[in-house]
Amino acid sequence: MRDSRLKNLFFWVILMVQIILSVSGGACQLKDDRWKLERKHLLQEIARMGVENKDVMKAMDEVPRHLFVPRDQVDLAYANQPLPIGFDQTISQPVVVAYMTEALKLKPADRALEIGTGCGYQAAVLSLLAKQVFSIEIVKPLGEAAKKRLADLGYRNVMVRIGDGYRGWPEKAPFDAIVVTAASKNVPQPLIDQLALGGRLVMPVGEEDQRLLRITKTKSGLSRETLIPVIFVPMTGEAQKK
Repeated sequence: MRDSRLKNLFFWVILMVQIILSVSGGACQLKDDRWKLERKHLLQEIARMGVENKDVMKAMDEVPRHLFVPRDQVDLAYANQPLPIGFDQTISQPVVVAYMTEALKLKPADRALEIGTGCGYQAAVLSLLAKQVFSIEIVKPLGEAAKKRLADLGYRNVMVRIGDGYRGWPEKAPFDAIVVTAASKNVPQPLIDQLALGGRLVMPVGEEDQRLLRITKTKSGLSRETLIPVIFVPMTGEAQKK
């Protein structure tokens, strides 16, 4: 009689575990479906705003932005707007991330430098388009959190260091592409020096009136293009002294 009761109890325990797992799995699937749908709508909006590069759009589709934003902002992860990530910093508006990435004209063999890791989202996008990504973050807690997040999510070709991005990363230079995710009054000379021949640097320049600038290093010198008006947080560290 006792064995029979134990068997019945065991049966009900197993059944309840299966039900809980089933409900949990269903909830996860619903969340995944939600993120995919929201990401799809976001990409459609980005395309309408002029981003055309298919590889860039594919990378934007593959990177789960909801895993890079703070928990209290997760419902806005796929809204086309910047979001606060702490320490007076933001994760950039998705269309700006896509536009800046497109402007870099990345090739699969490229080595890219990012100034301003933030939460790591831009670095993740770059990592799907370039061979190697080197990223510098001046705010230590942000940099350390981004480094762990990128590693946990499997972005193995991204290297993050804590430091002043104004000086670049001379030990790893030259770079085929450099992107700066904070605004400076002037383009830091160390970054220009670390550009490879044919390399592209994309960054916001200015204070109240900011413009996105692309500099290409050619045999005859530097080619400068003003792209679009933007709004970025100011670059910190040595840039504030210039």
